[in-house]
Amino acid sequence: MRKPNLGISTRTTMGKRWRKMDCFRASFSTLKKDVYILPVLVFLLASCTSNTNKTAKYTKIDRRVNALPLKVKSPNNNKTTDQKVILGRLLFFDPVLSGNKDVACATCHHPSSGFAEFRDVSIGVNGAGFGATRTFNTPNKIPFVKRNAHTILNTAFNGIDSLNNYNPEKAPMFWDMRANSLEEQAIEPIKTMEEMRGLQFSETEILVEVVERLNGIPEYKTLFKNVFNVEHSITIENIGKAIAAYERTLITNNSRFDKYMRGNDTIMSLSEKEGFKLFKKVGCINCHSGPMFSDFKTHVLSVPENDKITFIDDGFEKQFGFRTPTLRNLRFTKPYMHNGTLPTLEKVLEFYEDLRLNKSRNSNVAQDNIDSLAQGLSIKMKDFSLIISFLNTLNDDSFDKTIPDNVPSKLRVGGEIN
Repeated sequence: MRKPNLGISTRTTMGKRWRKMDCFRASFSTLKKDVYILPVLVFLLASCTSNTNKTAKYTKIDRRVNALPLKVKSPNNNKTTDQKVILGRLLFFDPVLSGNKDVACATCHHPSSGFAEFRDVSIGVNGAGFGATRTFNTPNKIPFVKRNAHTILNTAFNGIDSLNNYNPEKAPMFWDMRANSLEEQAIEPIKTMEEMRGLQFSETEILVEVVERLNGIPEYKTLFKNVFNVEHSITIENIGKAIAAYERTLITNNSRFDKYMRGNDTIMSLSEKEGFKLFKKVGCINCHSGPMFSDFKTHVLSVPENDKITFIDDGFEKQFGFRTPTLRNLRFTKPYMHNGTLPTLEKVLEFYEDLRLNKSRNSNVAQDNIDSLAQGLSIKMKDFSLIISFLNTLNDDSFDKTIPDNVPSKLRVGGEIN
């Protein structure tokens, strides 16, 4: 009997069925010749099933990674509402939250650059311009922001594991994991001198000042009252909740890789699939796992110091550890690493190849202290192009890019970025 001409997507499955049928026909012919060899038939059928199972096991997708969920969780004490998102967006773009009224969250996390910034380290207070062209005003006593600006895209999923489990109230934030939720994270830049606070207020004073400023703006008073439905609704806690609610809407869960993991086998090219295999084979997946391609743990590497920073950045618990960043939307997040010292993905892979060869790039980090998972990578230069090809499938620009026409403070939307 002639086998039908099958499409690519069904050929493998139907091939298994034909192999089973062929096994059965051979066994049935033997049975007709000798009815006393039933045990042989049972053995043959078991062999067919066993071989099929081996094939299925071989082709099974590795579940150390996964597509991002289609829905986002929010904390029990901060449920997302449309009004809260609108308020959070206004606060995110309003420089009224900064000491000098010149910096907004959006200054360094702008939608046009994937809610990240094309700089190694940011210029916050007393700066002007946007992204790579931003410079300090003169005179200036403000230092650079000490670390590279994380993208806010998908931070709603921080802490997620390969089974899509995560707790938004315990989501690790920042390179040194010093905050545990988007609500906490949203307030930290307001308190930080070089980011938003400036020199004229202390950490305690700026929080009081921001609340007083917002209370002096009738539109904000109405918005906060409508969202939180209590008297004296403008508080630091509620500012954090509103901004966090907005940030949870900034997701990219429909990349080509997500579609591939949901069953679209043709959405990725052969070279991208080969790059995915190499990504796992050489050991990248040991730290860059789960739907966010991060284990959300800190690892000690030996990233070279950035000479714009006037002190040695010793990271988490002063051990030179930094949190594994997501690999999603790398198109928007270069330069790379916690201090932006590696300008391209090729340079990042070269760095890890050097670790494999016991070549440290930071004299402050002893070779024995470098994470064994990083030193155990088997990556080689010949692997670079395929792995980068795969990483490009994690890009997705279908996120909300809405920018308010104006903000209630009447200040410049996004701060001094024009």
